[in-house]
Amino acid sequence: MKFIKENLAVGFMLFALFLGAGNIIFPPELGQNAGTEFLPSIIGFLITGVGLPLIGIIAVAKNGGDLQVVANRIHPLFSLIFTAVIYLSIGPLFAIPRTGAVTYEIGIAPFLSEAAQSNGIYLFITSLIFFAIVLYLSLNPSKLVDRIGKVLTPALLIVIALLAIKAFLTPMGEFGEPHDVYATKAFSESFVQGYLTMDVLASLVFGIVIVQSLQAKGIKERSKQVKTTIFAGIVAALGLAFVYISLEYIGATSVDSIGYIGDGGSIIAQSARVLYGSFGNIILSVVIILACITTAVGLVSANATFFNKMFPKLPYKFLAVIFTLFSLVISNFGLSKLLAITLPVLMFIYPIAIVLMFLVLFDQLFNRAPIVYGLALIATALVSLYDGIKTAGFSISWYENILSQLPLYDQSLGWLVPAIVGMVIGWIIQALRK
Repeated sequence: MKFIKENLAVGFMLFALFLGAGNIIFPPELGQNAGTEFLPSIIGFLITGVGLPLIGIIAVAKNGGDLQVVANRIHPLFSLIFTAVIYLSIGPLFAIPRTGAVTYEIGIAPFLSEAAQSNGIYLFITSLIFFAIVLYLSLNPSKLVDRIGKVLTPALLIVIALLAIKAFLTPMGEFGEPHDVYATKAFSESFVQGYLTMDVLASLVFGIVIVQSLQAKGIKERSKQVKTTIFAGIVAALGLAFVYISLEYIGATSVDSIGYIGDGGSIIAQSARVLYGSFGNIILSVVIILACITTAVGLVSANATFFNKMFPKLPYKFLAVIFTLFSLVISNFGLSKLLAITLPVLMFIYPIAIVLMFLVLFDQLFNRAPIVYGLALIATALVSLYDGIKTAGFSISWYENILSQLPLYDQSLGWLVPAIVGMVIGWIIQALRK
């Protein structure tokens, strides 16, 4: 009981770091698209949005919380490039600017007139205030547990619970009809849509934030750090599962009241208004702003810590300022442009991250042999790279004709079998070398 009480704040902090903009806007959209296919849809989304991030936290925590150390088992050059790409993707290039853009589009814009919404000055002012708060909280990462775990997260959970309880007690309508591909591929489509949360990528780097916070609390022993991080991961996973199920349910039952919209932000905004009237918009704004702030703080802290380790001459606080200012500029391009370039990149790097995560978790079975890592990841990349290219709107007919023969290719999971085959071949080579 004492262990649970002492480390619950760490779990709340991790939950808050994960629960960002995408975690709130994507489930309602999935719900409207899936409709009566709600069950397979939510299962697919929970795998990529909850199950895999939990495994990622455990895998990295058992190896000291440092992704770069883990990736070094393959090759130092791969470690440097891959780790930097992961950090920048969930950092200043995509995820951090997205938190600022979503804060404006869903948390602020609904209270403005149409003329005001079209004026870019309001987006700029909102993002300026938002990132000023993020920078202030990020400059003292050792206080993340107290500031986020004990204050912001309970408030965040209460606000989401208000929406969820009302939606379950007084549903807005029946489950709608599934749209397009969700009628036949609700599971696989929702599995891939889970990429947009970036939670698997975040799980690979949040480990270092947790370890840093535990060290600041005087917890230096590796075994205790691992135990606490795993406990925190379970708490975060339960919280995320509650949020995802609630928000997708709201979306799935909203069509009768608000019609089919297909935009997660608008769905949840209008649903909040139906459930609570004008007060619903205030509730939603609080949810969005708190969620985006907590996630942005964690990502700025993780990126500044990583690049400070790579370039010790660049102080942590200097890097935090640089990443925050860069994210401020990018966020003013708007949410739609950010989302348009995010998915193709994620289609490429997400499968690589998933395969690496599982290899790390079970690498004792093959004595951490680089050949096993290398062949599995190369096989994965050969497929996921084209998935990214295709998602960006380009095609290579002869290459697609080859890849289309792979099992699960139509479900955007064509990389799975090549990854397993590469791993097995690597294991056989390693065994023969012995």
